[in-house]
Amino acid sequence: MLVGYCRLKKKRRSTITDLLRMTDTGGIHMEEYRLCNSDYRFMTLVWEHGPIGSGELVRLCAEYLGWKKSTTYTEIKRLSQKGVLKNENAVVTSLVTREEVQAKESDEFVERTFDGSLPGFLTAFLGGKKLSRQEAEDLKALIDNYQEEG
Repeated sequence: MLVGYCRLKKKRRSTITDLLRMTDTGGIHMEEYRLCNSDYRFMTLVWEHGPIGSGELVRLCAEYLGWKKSTTYTEIKRLSQKGVLKNENAVVTSLVTREEVQAKESDEFVERTFDGSLPGFLTAFLGGKKLSRQEAEDLKALIDNYQEEG
């Protein structure tokens, strides 16, 4: 069972901790975005179809993930307790966006694997492949948009 695997993995190392923590001012402070594979696949369904009724989510999880009804409800409860989801009146809503999770996980990967070196990551990612002229221009434009002033 994927959810069980995620729990075992969590005990060995923190794969998903409190995603959202209330600050002293009552606002939401984004804390940690790492999701294990089964959480991420589940959240993909929520992001693509949410807000979604829990019954419909059970159907989608059975169809796309092969999960039983009880597995889906356990995942909803667990991620709701972690602050990733809101389950109100049998409607499941994500409290974090896919982009927030991807950005945080990408940053952590580059930091951990390449000591924070984006050029090191790009070198490894390209692995000696050649870029087309258009791909190179697109990357240059992207870098220009994110370049620090001065």
